Amino acid sequence: MTTEERRAFGARVAELREARGLTQKQLAAEIGRTASWLSQVERGIQPVNRLDVLRMLADGLGVSLQVLRPDAPAPVAAVAVTPTEESNDLDQARLLISGHPVPEVLLTADPTEAPVTVAELQAAVDRVWELTHSNQFAELSKALGSLLPRIERAARTAPTDQRPQLWGQLSRTYQALSAAFVRQDEGDAAWIAADRSIRAAEESGQPLEVFAGVFRLAQAFVRLKHYDQADHSATTALHALEQHLQAGNPTPEALSVTGSLHLVLALTNARSGDRSRARQELDRARKVARKLGEDRNDFNLEFGPTNVEIQTVSIAVDLGDAGEALDVGTQIDASGLSAERQARLLLDLGRAYTQRRQLGEALGVLLQAEELSPDLIHTHVTARATIRELLLVAGRSATPELRDLAERADARV
Repeated sequence: MTTEERRAFGARVAELREARGLTQKQLAAEIGRTASWLSQVERGIQPVNRLDVLRMLADGLGVSLQVLRPDAPAPVAAVAVTPTEESNDLDQARLLISGHPVPEVLLTADPTEAPVTVAELQAAVDRVWELTHSNQFAELSKALGSLLPRIERAARTAPTDQRPQLWGQLSRTYQALSAAFVRQDEGDAAWIAADRSIRAAEESGQPLEVFAGVFRLAQAFVRLKHYDQADHSATTALHALEQHLQAGNPTPEALSVTGSLHLVLALTNARSGDRSRARQELDRARKVARKLGEDRNDFNLEFGPTNVEIQTVSIAVDLGDAGEALDVGTQIDASGLSAERQARLLLDLGRAYTQRRQLGEALGVLLQAEELSPDLIHTHVTARATIRELLLVAGRSATPELRDLAERADARV
């Protein structure tokens, strides 16, 4: 954009905003940006070149992309999608968190003990996390249908000496569910699941499990664009953890949780437009990872040096720094992490290539991600948005491979 083009675009944004009766602060909150950023856009200081940001502005203003910016690519014809035999979502799991999980226990003076084998339930919870890490949400929802009420009842009725362990398993199960809801852009359900994980973790007597639950809670707030709540929950948890760490030699588990909370703060600040603090939090997470010295999976957080660099790529893309994202991301060996983490890295590389209008490279890494984790590409809100942007930019020249991918992901434009 030239200076004159930026000024004309900013004036158009201000005109449309005022027509809707919104203040800069109100519109900024609606689109997940700061009022300062929006003010710079309207004054022609801050250019807006990314198609995803243009679409976000248009949505916030309640107009089409072409009304906001007439030279934007026109939509291509919608791709016909054949419904799959089985939807890959968490509808059944949403029902599980609607209301009290085992109300009958509350009304019985001496409820019957649930017949459980702690080791058997532990294996079932491990399986839940396998499904979560591989983004197999339909299978996850099915598995939780019988497992979650069973653990809820067992934690309340099993012999006293077994209950702490059962509460811990329940916390882990709700954390998995919260992580899955975040990936399917269901922040409200993720919030409920994370809150239940925190409560169960308290009952387990495992303080670090509580802080892992707070990490899930902050992620839910980010998905809901409640950045102030994400910042508050993660920051207060970190303050308590840092006091604990200063009291003695930190365990690897404590370092994993601490580093993960710094990462979610980096994400929070990147999404809210605070570039400086986002990078500060990344640096803090990197220092913790160096102290940890290896990639671990404490509390299913997958924290370690590799995951910090993966998050660096994602946040660079959020900040519009596609060059940095590609410089860092193409050097990462993520083969030791879960398929979900590997696929997420490829997805973020696809986003970076899309920002740079390198359509062939973007499609190539998205197809690689689809091979690793089909459900991530087919159901994740960010993946669908990236595919839609590729279609918009390609227009009539969109390749058959891209159109087929859009059909599989239901990424209509």
